[in-house]
Order: sequence, then structure tokens, then C-alpha cells
Amino acid sequence: MSSAFSSFSKKQLIALSWWHDSSPFCGYDGLICDGAVRSGKTTCMSLSFVAWAFYRFEDESFAICGKTVTSLKRNILTSLLPALRQSGFEVKEKLSSNMLEITYLNRTNRFYLFGGKDESSASLIQGITLAGLFLDEVALMPRSFVEQALARCSVNGSAFWFNCNPENPRHWFYSEWIKKAEEKNCLYLHFTMKDNPSLSPKVIKRYESLYSGAFYERFVLGRWVAADGLVYPEAASGKYTLMPPCSDFEQCYISCDYGTVNPTSMGIWGLHHGIWYRFGEYYYSSRQEGQQKTDEEYYQDLVTFCEGRNVEAVIVDPSAASFIECIRRHGRYRVIPAKNDVTDGIRRVQTALRQGKILISPLCKDSLKEFGLYRWDEKAGKDTPRKENDHAMDDIRYFVSTVLSQQNDGFFALAARRQSD
Repeated sequence: MSSAFSSFSKKQLIALSWWHDSSPFCGYDGLICDGAVRSGKTTCMSLSFVAWAFYRFEDESFAICGKTVTSLKRNILTSLLPALRQSGFEVKEKLSSNMLEITYLNRTNRFYLFGGKDESSASLIQGITLAGLFLDEVALMPRSFVEQALARCSVNGSAFWFNCNPENPRHWFYSEWIKKAEEKNCLYLHFTMKDNPSLSPKVIKRYESLYSGAFYERFVLGRWVAADGLVYPEAASGKYTLMPPCSDFEQCYISCDYGTVNPTSMGIWGLHHGIWYRFGEYYYSSRQEGQQKTDEEYYQDLVTFCEGRNVEAVIVDPSAASFIECIRRHGRYRVIPAKNDVTDGIRRVQTALRQGKILISPLCKDSLKEFGLYRWDEKAGKDTPRKENDHAMDDIRYFVSTVLSQQNDGFFALAARRQSD
């Protein structure tokens, strides 16, 4: 496969060839690779997995698994398939069945694609017999799916391939596989960005600037560390606080974390020269005010809050079904249920702040207050922020996860069409 890539690092070469009879590592039953983002482990593992399959087997079935089939196609197949074809493999994509039929030197094998996003995913892989398994982003998959997938590998000589970025050190995969790699008879390789010869020092420096706190230690240094302290320490210091340079914006959105007993927080965002400014906010706590509001009352507050602005859409807490329906029923604003992955959303907000894609007006007092109070729950067994001082934090996360990712995920296709008044 030298025609597809010009050079590999020492660690990449081990990942590529560990299974070969001439390798000192060929006696292992599997490969575990973890470490920093952009460290070159995914490309090498996917190429190696297919090469191993054809070195050992013919007319067998294999599985390549990701958190979702969509992410799998984006993270693996986009680079893998051109490389295989350039190296002389014939690849037939059967999209309806999420399967690849790959042929090389008159040998053919089948590679099925699976997503392991939640507990129900385990049922998707039941019943199939596999000769090998490649789990990409394995730390993002539920244990039930991984164990069901491993149980499918009953062909003699089958092997396991695991790839992930680090998570919380209490994560089950770290405890059961990485710390027990020798016991499981798996080769363990830890990657850093320096193990990827295609990255220049300038690109590495750019990645180092994207993350902070636990995400920096995980994604840049490749460490399994617990998240602790303030969730957004730099924002708490006022680093990302700036008055918008204008009052006329190219686009405007509202983000909303809805509560009845808990506070309701809304933020209005304006786009100016590629930067989104949170230039105003609404915050109502029924506990402090001594009176709860109805959906209709909150809707009227929303109308007043938006007055004079052409709002593209209102991004709302997806669990607030009655308020979403209230907004839709009035037909004045397009409403979109927010994406609500907490940990991944926090990482996106941190990245957006560090890249200068979002800034907070000093007039947004409640947001700035919460930045200084919002902390990780150190007693939790996984990355979980404390469920307090988090309402503006949640609506900011909804905005970043939903609006800033719209080009990649096409969320407008699911949006309710705005009606005329």
C-alpha cells in the first residue's frame, strides 16, 4: 500500500503490520490504539484491518463499527476507500445493507457497517458470524454493544481491533481493556500527534489551541484524566467577554433552556463578520420571583425579547415538548429542538470560544455569573457537570451544538416551516 501513502511513523508501521507472521507481535489476539486526536491511528488501523482480513481469510464476514454509521462513513470510509482502490482493491458499496464487498487478487470478503450509539444498538449486530471486528470510537459505545459484537467473532483465528480517544479514567473500556491489555492478549499502542508524520508543527500548534482543561489533556496529550474544577475557566475570567461592534447583524437566533420550577434562560445571538455575539438574554427564575409562568406567558416574553429582530429560528431544549408545540402553534417563529449531548456539547462550546467563533456581551450578566459557577461533578463516575447554575450554560450549548454545526448535520431539513403572521 506504499502507493497510497508516502511515509509512516514507527508506531504506525507496528499498527499496520502487527498481525503478519514476520512480526514479533503476531501472537496477539487484538490491537488497542488510543491517544491524541489527529495522531494517525485511525487511518493505519483501518488499512491494516482490511489487509489482515485478506491475509488470513476468504469469503468471510467482518464488522467495522462506529458510534453511528454516518460518523463511521465520515471518519473511516472517506479516506479508506480511495486508499484501497489506489492499492488495487475492488470495492463495491451496498448502501442499502450498509455493507462493503471488497475483492483483491480473486479473494472477496464482506465488511458490514454498524453503529453503536446506545443500549438498543446491541440488537443490530446479533446473529451475524464474524471473522474480525474493528471498533472505532469504542469509548463512545455502550458496553452492551461492544460485548455483543465481540461475541459474534467465533471464526477460528478472528481478532479484535479497538480505536479511541481517551475519556474519564473510570470508563469501563479503560478499566477492562486498556489496563488489562496483557491479560486480554492484546497489543496496546498509545499515540500522540508526533506519531503522525503528516502533521506539521504549525498544524499541531493549531490543535493545541483548540482545547482546554481535561479536553486538552485527552485530545492533545492523550491522557485518560477526570474532568474537574470549572467547566469554562477561561470564560469565567472574562476572556471571551466583548461588547458587539454593531447592533445590525447578518443573522439572529434565539437559544432557550426551558424550565417551569427551574429557571428559563434565553439568549439572542447575532452574526457579524463570522463571529456570533450573545448580545442579549432573558432569565426568569420562578423560585426567586415566587410565581410560575405558563407556556403562553413564556411565549409572550419570547415575542417581547425578539422585538425588532428578524429571528431565523428558536433553538429549544428538546425535552420542552409543550413549549416547542406552543411556539409552533403560533407560527411566528421557526422552532428547532436542540442537540443535547452534554459532554460533546461542552467540548464544542470550549472550542467555539477558543476559536473566537462566539463572544459574550458584558450585558449578559446571568451567563457571566454562571461561567464562574458551573463546575464538573467530581463525585460522578463519568464526565458530568453539576446540575446547578447551568441554565444559561445549557442554552449556550444548545446554540453551539445546533446552529454552529448546521452545515455538517443539515438540521434545517427537520425544522418546522415558519408561517406568515
